[in-house]
Amino acid sequence: MDIRPIRTEDDYAWALAEIAAYFDAPPRLGTPEADRFDVLAALIETYEAKAWPIEPLDPVETIRHVMSERGLSQGDLAAVLGSRSRASEVLARRRPLTLAMIQRLRREWNIPADALISDLPAAA
Repeated sequence: MDIRPIRTEDDYAWALAEIAAYFDAPPRLGTPEADRFDVLAALIETYEAKAWPIEPLDPVETIRHVMSERGLSQGDLAAVLGSRSRASEVLARRRPLTLAMIQRLRREWNIPADALISDLPAAA
């Protein structure tokens, strides 16, 4: 199996060229070609994660993104958080999310809690 680590852009270009053939003719599961595809895909994914990391959105950006994608308003957020002023303060970053707010956003808007947790103040 001709596989090597991806350490440079040239290595990355080689791996992309190697894996491209499998998109036109997918290998059958359980074959050496399928194993090679899996290894190449893992190497490419690891290299991309190191070379171009994608930082997660902060909690307020996450809420704004969900609101934008779903056509929700600040009034909709107020209904979840309990008041318009609370929604305004959260969106303006003047009030951190509480555990209760995170639980309501997870339950009512299906936002994963871990996407909202980083806004919690540190425990004393």
